[in-house]
Amino acid sequence: MIRKCLFPAAGYGTRFLPATKSMPKEMLPIVNKPLIQYGVEEALSAGLTQIGFVTGRGKRALEDHFDTNYELEHQIAGSSKETLLAGIRALIEQCSFSYTRQTEMKGLGHAILTGEPLVGDESFAVVLADDFCVHEPDSVLEQMVALHETHGCSIVAVEEVPWEKTASYGIVSGEAVGDDLVRVTTMVEKPEPSVAASNLAVIGRYLLTPDIFEILKSIPPGRNGEIQITDALNEQAKAGQVLAYRFKGRRFDCGSIEGFVAATNYIYQQHYDVGENYPRP
Repeated sequence: MIRKCLFPAAGYGTRFLPATKSMPKEMLPIVNKPLIQYGVEEALSAGLTQIGFVTGRGKRALEDHFDTNYELEHQIAGSSKETLLAGIRALIEQCSFSYTRQTEMKGLGHAILTGEPLVGDESFAVVLADDFCVHEPDSVLEQMVALHETHGCSIVAVEEVPWEKTASYGIVSGEAVGDDLVRVTTMVEKPEPSVAASNLAVIGRYLLTPDIFEILKSIPPGRNGEIQITDALNEQAKAGQVLAYRFKGRRFDCGSIEGFVAATNYIYQQHYDVGENYPRP
């Protein structure tokens, strides 16, 4: 049973400067809730209650968010605004939170390896909070956890992207083993469209088996001199131990301004009455 979810959150978020000069990009709000809270809510929906963050300098706001602010709660106690804290209070009560720092920016694979002490020797999820995913009734992680319970191997969430955008993603190819599943044979980090084997792109949802850590320790630096999770997954794929899952739902790339605005508009239209300041009950 998967219990742990790792959130790599050490990046600088330079595409959102100057907003991210002193604020973590993961704290950017979709309406009135930060991206990182949506990610933790998704983890909890899948039964993952042990939350680990791989952070860096200037990320203290993440720790403060998943903690009690006694002064604030005293000030709004008994008012209508108190209900706005119900969601974060529930997360604090139901989840445990651990933190470690990635002292060098050496790629997603390195960030995940940095989180090994928070995970230990068990399968775990990885969520990139700026890939904002929506689906009801089952979240993307819920769908993936159910698959992992059946197949017991590493699973990556994928979606089809325009061919001209393959150079922005890890691209998988392999053999279909169901309507939404592909057994991965190769995975290439950011191939140019002219050489991409498919347009199935990995997005920021992973379920990984613990042997991934030893692989990450042994592989050489890959693209851009970084430790790439794609290269480690390729090693697992050689043994047939990686599935790519075309998830049910919609993804917004909130690492881009266009995707962030689209996600904000979507949540506002779905959950707020036009002209009102509070979400619908």
